[in-house]
Amino acid sequence: QVQLVESGGGLVQAGGSLRLSCAASGRSFSYSAMGWFRQALGKEREFVAAISWRGDSTYYANSVKGRFTISRDNPKSTLYLQMNSLKFEDTAVYYCARKRRALGEETRVDEYDQWGPGTQVTVSS
Repeated sequence: QVQLVESGGGLVQAGGSLRLSCAASGRSFSYSAMGWFRQALGKEREFVAAISWRGDSTYYANSVKGRFTISRDNPKSTLYLQMNSLKFEDTAVYYCARKRRALGEETRVDEYDQWGPGTQVTVSS
């Protein structure tokens, strides 16, 4: 099992940048694919990005491709999400999550079994 805690959220103007971090405890982080999801007020949780356990494969939602970058540092047990050119519609609570198995669709919420409490990102227009 792995415990996850996100940080780095905040208020930023449109066009600005933020870097989210997700600190993990537990041995399974280094061997687990990981993902970022977000949930805006009144909307369903949606996929943002995912990364393989070795960090050699990444996946992005079309809405963030070219603006967001997911990365990981396994020795530090930390997952990152660099967010550039932020838009008002990126406003949401952002969650990191551990994928339950290597196979399976990266974009599906039910493919992830461990979640952090989330961090709020607010983009002002």
